[in-house]
Amino acid sequence: MTAARASYERQRRRFVWAAITPSLVVLLLIAGLPTLFLIVTSLTPAALVNPASLGDFSDPLRNYKLLGGDERFVGSLWVQARLSLYTVVLQVLLGTGLALMVNSAQGRWQSLRHLFVIPMVLPPIVVAVIWKLIYTPDISPIYQMARVLGVTLPALTTHVDFALIAIVIADTWEWAPFTFLMVLASLQTLPAEYVEAARMDGADAWRVFGHIVLPYIAPVLVVCTLFRLIDSIKAFPLIFLLTGGGPGTVTEVTNYYAYLVAFNFGELGYSSAITVVLLTATVVISWAAMRMSRRTEGMQ
Repeated sequence: MTAARASYERQRRRFVWAAITPSLVVLLLIAGLPTLFLIVTSLTPAALVNPASLGDFSDPLRNYKLLGGDERFVGSLWVQARLSLYTVVLQVLLGTGLALMVNSAQGRWQSLRHLFVIPMVLPPIVVAVIWKLIYTPDISPIYQMARVLGVTLPALTTHVDFALIAIVIADTWEWAPFTFLMVLASLQTLPAEYVEAARMDGADAWRVFGHIVLPYIAPVLVVCTLFRLIDSIKAFPLIFLLTGGGPGTVTEVTNYYAYLVAFNFGELGYSSAITVVLLTATVVISWAAMRMSRRTEGMQ
């Protein structure tokens, strides 16, 4: 490498660091420091009724030892797993189906794709309010229509058998457009000659989908699944406004349980330990998503 080239590289690195340093500082202030405080707090028996306990590090693993014997925490993990499974599967299937439908549509029908994106761009609390109105029997148009038809519908958000399903429906409505956009973008880059060649060879629609379309969009589906799995942990607004974790603990996911432990029971240290466990799981899934995203870029 010549001296001029080496000088250019040094100047380029200095410029890059000068450009990203302000963003790194802001990121450290708004994300790094709170995360560090969370981890430190999880090593203490910090409680709102005893501020001095925030500095007690005599048994730093106390909170983590309690987690294994906390049936409510273990139950919240099971609720979170079910919620994530149901929502991710439905969002991927529904989003893919809508993308296939819009991609095969002609003319003005393709303009409908803008309507499918609306739920995703709404603030989460607005989505929660919309579904609160839909699930309220006295004012819901769905319940009013059911009464006209002589059908009796249970109060979904307060029924043990339907409360989690109500959250799944609302979350799927909000986030299926994410998969829809990703898959539609992938479908629109599919070379048309592949499909035309298959049809000329006598392949029907199902064979074209199974042997050409599905393998082509499979990497995108994997990435969508991983990213929606990460975001499924953030269903807090829906649960907070629609069910409050109830009835009982039927819809009490882990982050909502951590909220209750901190602000209803005042156990900040224990709540921080729950959050650290959830954060660790999220980081692991995020790392897997980034790895999978890089592999996808290499395949396309």
